[in-house]
Amino acid sequence: MKILLTGSTGQVGYELERSLQGLGEVIAVDRGRMDLADLDQVRDVIRAVRPQLIVNPAAYTAVDKAESEPDLAHRINAEAPAVMAAEARALGAALVHYSTDYVFDGRMADARVESDAVGPLNVYGASKLAGERAIAASGVPHLILRTSWVYGMRGKNFLLTMLRLARERDELRIVDDQHGAPTWSRTIADTTALILAQARAGGQPWWEENGGIYHLSSQGRTTWCGFTAAILEEAGIDCKLVPITTDQYPLPAARPRYSALDSSRLQERFVRLPEWREALHLCLR
Repeated sequence: MKILLTGSTGQVGYELERSLQGLGEVIAVDRGRMDLADLDQVRDVIRAVRPQLIVNPAAYTAVDKAESEPDLAHRINAEAPAVMAAEARALGAALVHYSTDYVFDGRMADARVESDAVGPLNVYGASKLAGERAIAASGVPHLILRTSWVYGMRGKNFLLTMLRLARERDELRIVDDQHGAPTWSRTIADTTALILAQARAGGQPWWEENGGIYHLSSQGRTTWCGFTAAILEEAGIDCKLVPITTDQYPLPAARPRYSALDSSRLQERFVRLPEWREALHLCLR
């Protein structure tokens, strides 16, 4: 199986390049070779590679900046996946795409299931939802994996920011009224590989029976402040932590107050997911 992997230098893409080894020939491309803002380039690369599977973790992820760049966010997060879906269908290939908890408005305190009504509060969430819908409408065999609060030991993410700030400052003031599940990029990559191993064995009927949207995030939930407290404890850093409200830390893009995802459907069909604290411990080890 020839696998085209986008965004290979990103948090999830970097881990996927490792996790997908053994499933087929992985052709990993970064932004320099395939810029999702250039739709013609996206088409050209897919037609040149002619993959049996496209795995697309590449995305516009600057949540606040998207408020001032809505057209660019939509092109990368919605139009580019639509192009991938159309090209994959023409080749008889399948598509794995990643989405976000931010497709929900977060007004309900319960963890969201796949069939719950969506209602993004910001441009980023709206662009990711548009990408989901474009893929589903294309008719291509696909998996859309929604995840949340992604972190890892490379790139720009909350974990690395907190580790840096905690070493620079005596006190951190962190939002404590937004709830979700921090998810390690390696958890996402390894889970994807396990699912795709089943898909490879099952062939076309597998995609017909198992395709669609799944939630893929660590189990349990916390707040950004709770996540920070766990980071400091695991890293052995002594820094004063002050919980604050969302209103005390205004940002350009609104965030959902409750964005935990219920991953029961994925776990029942495929594989167990770790508790968020368990995954954080392994990541920092």
